[in-house]
Amino acid sequence: MTSAPACLLAARRVLLDYLGPGARTRPGVTILDPLGDPAWEIGIVGDTGHIGGYHTGSDRIRRVDGAIRDYSVTESPRDRAGLTLDASALDVGRFRVRTPLGTFDLPHYSRWLVAQCKANTADTRHLREVIYSPDGRTVRRWDRLGKRSTGDDSHLGHTHESSFRDATKDGADMAAVKRRYLTEIGVITPPEVPDMTPEEHDWLKTIHRNSTVLDGRQPIGQTYLRLAEGRDHTPGAKPVSHPTLTSLSGQLATLHTAQVALLGAVQGVDTKEILARIDAHAAAEKQRDEVAAKERAELAARLAALQDLVARWQSGELTADQVVDEMARRLAGDSIQGQARE
Repeated sequence: MTSAPACLLAARRVLLDYLGPGARTRPGVTILDPLGDPAWEIGIVGDTGHIGGYHTGSDRIRRVDGAIRDYSVTESPRDRAGLTLDASALDVGRFRVRTPLGTFDLPHYSRWLVAQCKANTADTRHLREVIYSPDGRTVRRWDRLGKRSTGDDSHLGHTHESSFRDATKDGADMAAVKRRYLTEIGVITPPEVPDMTPEEHDWLKTIHRNSTVLDGRQPIGQTYLRLAEGRDHTPGAKPVSHPTLTSLSGQLATLHTAQVALLGAVQGVDTKEILARIDAHAAAEKQRDEVAAKERAELAARLAALQDLVARWQSGELTADQVVDEMARRLAGDSIQGQARE
């Protein structure tokens, strides 16, 4: 008998816990229209009249003369490899919720989910297709395999999400994308990032303990060093070594060795000669840049002058012969100037 897998039940549970009747809301969050009221609005296993598709397991998929002819199995090796008695789809019904970030509903969720699928975010890669309405009036279908683009009008009131059957079989975390959506719209408070790991807290306790025992006379730097090396001379104390400090200690030792080797390699080098060569190279580069800039300016000026001649000819101020004569005169002048420079 087709059954609902634990991974889809977990995703359903997250939605009901935060959007359903009696949802556990935080201050500033109001459920305007609850999800799952009635409960079938958020379903996994198709009813008895449901034959084929992702809402059914291996006992109710479409077959012709004993051969599987169900798109939810035949079109993807992921579905063929993951076929079990489990259904592999989740329907999400209407809801409306108001948070400090705004008012959100099923069309908003559907548009957001499809955008995440198109972006191929890690928590949506289990999804094969989403049949939804972006506005409550039209039905669209996003298909990861690009084989279908339509859906019937029943999806005006709910969004259908099909998961590849191998993901369902493997128990993929299908609630992750739901939690992320609820966090982004302000229903769930973003999880706090711990400032330190439990091991780091224990490490700090050890430092404070050492300082107390020694009446504050032991410098904190010495305590850090002893912890890094696994040494603690406090009476009765156990050897403690913090992995981060140990790693840093090793890196510093390696760096010191490299510095010593580098200093040894450059001993005897005439630094004045090196600096003089660097200065000479920089001066040559500067001179080349100045010459290039001057040549660009001269070229721009000649081009502007030629454009002016053309404009005067077009306006009728100069004849074509006059323009040619003036251009020849200027070119001759440039030649003479060039010879003088040479």
